[in-house]
Amino acid sequence: MITTTQNKQIKQIIKLKKSARERRKQELFLVEGIRMFTEIPEEYLYKVYASEDFYNEHRVIFEHMDVELVSPQVMKEISDTMTPQGVFALVKMMKYSLEDLLEQEKPLFLVLENLQDPGNLGTILRTGEGAGINGVIMSHDTVDIYNPKVTRSTMGSIFRVPFVYVDDLLEVAETMKQKNIITYAAHLNGTDYTKEDYQKGTAFFIGNEGNGLTDKLTDKVQKKIKIPMCGKVESLNAAMASGLLVYEARRQRQGVD
Repeated sequence: MITTTQNKQIKQIIKLKKSARERRKQELFLVEGIRMFTEIPEEYLYKVYASEDFYNEHRVIFEHMDVELVSPQVMKEISDTMTPQGVFALVKMMKYSLEDLLEQEKPLFLVLENLQDPGNLGTILRTGEGAGINGVIMSHDTVDIYNPKVTRSTMGSIFRVPFVYVDDLLEVAETMKQKNIITYAAHLNGTDYTKEDYQKGTAFFIGNEGNGLTDKLTDKVQKKIKIPMCGKVESLNAAMASGLLVYEARRQRQGVD
């Protein structure tokens, strides 16, 4: 059993928890809690840590696994939550390519520019999976999807929804146009989002929580759409707006009234 945070493995985990650069360098990220742990695809599981009590209580989920036991104090240090559940894993990063995503037939994408809130990004992945999207495409300055707060809020969707970071969303918008994927900018000056047809290849562009999409990207996207507001509300939370858009696309594609 590991009983000290001075242990080499534990020092590595703490670095991974705190640093996106370290996660990219080692191509590993952290997953904790029983629900997320049981969602990890076998081929991505790298290393498992558990408290003694948790291990003894849930032996069945650890069949055919090498498990490193850690003391409650060590578990508390490596955990990103106030009350650790007792199981923790290092997971290999997933690999997807933009080219493969764009080759799908009549795809449905969310394209995110400079989103900064971990909870928003996690919720967008989770909601996107529920609506049947084909992937999430993000600008390089969007919050790290492997941030523990993001992975936790995806509730496992991070393992099932393809995603890529790109250097130039303007270039992505142009490529989508060439591939007959219609691009839509969520924008205050757009038309009512329910009046458009999303049954063809569709990409919804969502901007930064505070500033929205940049003018350059807005000008590059083919159509502007908005979610009508009552009262004095100007805009919705990025995750909420994304959810409304992708579920409208799903409704249309399923022919549901």
